[in-house]
Amino acid sequence: MKVLSQGEGRLFTDPDANRAREYFRGKSRALKSKLTTVSEAVARLVQDGEYVAVGGFGTNRIPTALLHEMVRQGKKNLGLSGHTATHDFEILAAGGCINRCDVAYVVGLEARGLSRNSRRLFESGGLEVTEWTNAALAWRYRAAAMGVPFIPARSMLGTDTFRKSAAKEIECPYTGEKLVALPALYPDVALVHVHRADVYGNCQIDGIMVADQELARAAKKVIVTCERLIHNDEIRRNPEKTAIAYFTVDAVIEVPFGSYPGNMAGEYFSDEEHLREWLTAEEDPETFRTFLDKYIYGTKDFGEYLQLCGGLAKMQKLRALELLSGPKGVE
Repeated sequence: MKVLSQGEGRLFTDPDANRAREYFRGKSRALKSKLTTVSEAVARLVQDGEYVAVGGFGTNRIPTALLHEMVRQGKKNLGLSGHTATHDFEILAAGGCINRCDVAYVVGLEARGLSRNSRRLFESGGLEVTEWTNAALAWRYRAAAMGVPFIPARSMLGTDTFRKSAAKEIECPYTGEKLVALPALYPDVALVHVHRADVYGNCQIDGIMVADQELARAAKKVIVTCERLIHNDEIRRNPEKTAIAYFTVDAVIEVPFGSYPGNMAGEYFSDEEHLREWLTAEEDPETFRTFLDKYIYGTKDFGEYLQLCGGLAKMQKLRALELLSGPKGVE
């Protein structure tokens, strides 16, 4: 296959499908309980220097409890897939956890504004960056899930995004047309928050799944937090609802409101006041350090963080907002 040109960005992960298969071949497929705690899962499964990918999208269905614990434990020199990473990127940047990133969409929290602290990380040169599109990163997960080293696409052709990427422009062996070869992305660790899971790691997700099905199959290790633990009998009664299969998952933790202050489809709305509090605190580094000490470093776990943010009363209010924002509420 003829390579016509290639981007100048660094490829942070190994796309070799055969080497990935060697790892997966040794991964247990036993139907056993994977229940643990957030602190134990992060300590055991997230090691300094590894490459991390986060499920969800923007501030929707993100694994906030796991991200806070990574900051609390002082994880360092991590790579990150910036697949529309907004508050998740903001948290890891605040903790100084990441030093390289495959970027599609970061720094901005959509209509809420820019994360000043995240922007400072870029401007300081403290983050090595390779650029992609959101579609390109999703398709890189898909290539890994398929067990192939790359996937062809048309995305990014003729753009500066291609130039700043690590993709290659190739000649199609069938038609001779120009295509982009997107390298498979095998994260060391995937962090995913779901609506329901059983003790083995079978997961159900309501609403859009984004790329989480492919991500779970692509990642070498998968940590799942869930709103509710359910019995395996319920999984078996509704097999079509299983979005992530148990044999991809390494740890399961029940964390109600685990995506807060993000949105969880059908469960609770995002806490816009607290997200604005984050953005305001970031304007001054000293103020932001005090903010982090209060909400992350000074708390023993995610439960204490939720209490500081208003506890059950606030969560019930956000649940009501989510229910009112559905089709009936709009009518």
